[in-house]
Amino acid sequence: MSTDAENAAATTQIEAFVELARGRSGEDLADYAQLWQWSVDRPAAFWRALWDFYDLGEIASTVDDAPIADDAEVLADHEMPGARWFPGVRLNYVSAILRRCDRPGPAVVGLDEDGARTAIGWSELPGLVTGFARTLTDLGVGEGDVVAAYLPDVPEAVVAFLGTAYIGAIWSGCGQDYAPEGAAGRLAQLRPKVLISAAGYRYNGKDVDKTADSAALAALLPELVAHVVVGDPGPAAGPARISYADAVSADGSATAPAQVPFDHPLWVLFSSGTTGRPKGIVHGHGGVVVEHLKAGGLHGDLGPDDVFFWQTALSWMMWNYQVAGLLCGARIVCYSGSPLSPDADRLWQIVESENVTYFGTSPGQLQASRKAGLVPGRQHDLSALRTLGSTGSTLAADLFIWVDDNVKRGLPISSISGGTDVVTAFAGGSTGVPVVAGELSVRYLGVALQSWAPDRTPLVGEVGEMVITAPMPSMPVSFWDDPDDVRYRAAYFDHEWAVPSDVPVWRHGDWVTVTDRGSLVIHGRSDATLNRHGIRMGSADIYEVVEGIDEIAEAFVLGVDGPDGAYWMPLFVTLVPDATLDDDLRSRIAAEVRRRLSPRHVPDEVIEAPGIPHTRTGKKLEVPVTGILAGRSEVSIDPRSVDDHGLIEWYAEQGRAHHWR
Repeated sequence: MSTDAENAAATTQIEAFVELARGRSGEDLADYAQLWQWSVDRPAAFWRALWDFYDLGEIASTVDDAPIADDAEVLADHEMPGARWFPGVRLNYVSAILRRCDRPGPAVVGLDEDGARTAIGWSELPGLVTGFARTLTDLGVGEGDVVAAYLPDVPEAVVAFLGTAYIGAIWSGCGQDYAPEGAAGRLAQLRPKVLISAAGYRYNGKDVDKTADSAALAALLPELVAHVVVGDPGPAAGPARISYADAVSADGSATAPAQVPFDHPLWVLFSSGTTGRPKGIVHGHGGVVVEHLKAGGLHGDLGPDDVFFWQTALSWMMWNYQVAGLLCGARIVCYSGSPLSPDADRLWQIVESENVTYFGTSPGQLQASRKAGLVPGRQHDLSALRTLGSTGSTLAADLFIWVDDNVKRGLPISSISGGTDVVTAFAGGSTGVPVVAGELSVRYLGVALQSWAPDRTPLVGEVGEMVITAPMPSMPVSFWDDPDDVRYRAAYFDHEWAVPSDVPVWRHGDWVTVTDRGSLVIHGRSDATLNRHGIRMGSADIYEVVEGIDEIAEAFVLGVDGPDGAYWMPLFVTLVPDATLDDDLRSRIAAEVRRRLSPRHVPDEVIEAPGIPHTRTGKKLEVPVTGILAGRSEVSIDPRSVDDHGLIEWYAEQGRAHHWR
């Protein structure tokens, strides 16, 4: 960390970091804009300063055991993909957490839907982690082998992940809401040696027995040597069954975290897989450590006095991001139930009972709270809460206002945008930067994000394609089973800007406006653009308006190309209980869209739907459903990757019933 003198003069981590950076760079760095510009103009200098600020040299080794002293030792190759960060460094993600374990109190808290609570103390964590690591070693698991998880968001998942990374093995997790075949569609690609699952959990008021599903998944992973079970392991069948309690009780006191190269695989996350085989995205130990300390520490100001709770699941990268709270010394809270059971107040109860200081949620949960008439700031003691985070989809401006009015006046809101691809945020809120409703406050440090016109001209104040023009440490090390990076390049770099330029840029697939203040507005996916008569429109702008209407639970707008230049832009909506989609409501929807956006944004028709299809991580399936409505025969959706595949046929029928079909 920075010096005592620097910390005494600063109230936040980013302020202390600025003092260090100012001394290193010789630049003024008087405001965030200047700090960001320095971080992208001098990336090696920025990341070296962050390395020193968080004392990462104490957990790492270099070729000659010398400190990292120049920029070439930070970034040896700037090309994307293939940039080589800290090429001479060896370290372990887990070491960055265990160095904090001399502290009192809980490190990880687990809550279920009925309020049962468990806690793992900082002092207990090393023994549990090394115990699990020793069990893996005894099973023959070593560096580069895979441990797969089929678990809810429980503390045992955190321990198992850390035990896996401890020995240099690779972690990959999947939530138990997936059926065995859906989980195997991801995990079987990795040929795991060990599976860890839970016997069951409670969700939406019901006990869910996962014993049979876990056994079925194990049978679909033919290279397993052992199956660790949280809860009753049941009768032995297939690979050896080990209880989690026994696995963490092994004597691991003689072991130490494996020192692995900076880009050694830490975990594999998966793309949604809605229209094809899910892609395994590999991230490295070092890239995740520095990126998560930057995002959680500098931007979120998470530290030892904080309690970090982001409602998530193992299938979503926010689970990995939540574990970063431990990197920062914060306590983290795991929750294994429904965010809306028994009602929309459940998560606010947790924020109060656990004295949460940083609460991360989704626009859907905030929308549900608003429509339920909740006033969390009046109903609960939220005095500890200092930041609210939101991601998963665009947070509408009216929800910023609702939070200010009903949760806590002046509460900073960090609406973030990033993804599985980089397991972090490209942009979001940052300590000390004003929040404007409907905007992401800043481009994150070290993220060379621009909005581009088709001719590669950077845009300010206009909608353009979001691109990243320089590498980030947590960009994927590789895709799994993609030795020549063919699928990796196709995912981000094989686009219209790849030629004639010889400098590849990362195209993320979002429409974005960068304001003259450096903030961002996300307008929706660029591959699901509404393009009516040559005018490009973002679906997120329409959702903000329509979902702000009291009767609307959720909206889904699509732009469908038809024959002879025809274009159909239907708006599908689901309603709150006791609401009716009548002519009056349809007229009010059209009037609000026309008033707040433009006449061009008004949908051709408004149709009540039985539900809105999402990926398992809550993203609306705009692209594939658009293809289905258009009748494109090549479009298919893997039912295992969708929250309710039964809806797809209903949407296909809407397409078949449309007048041009």
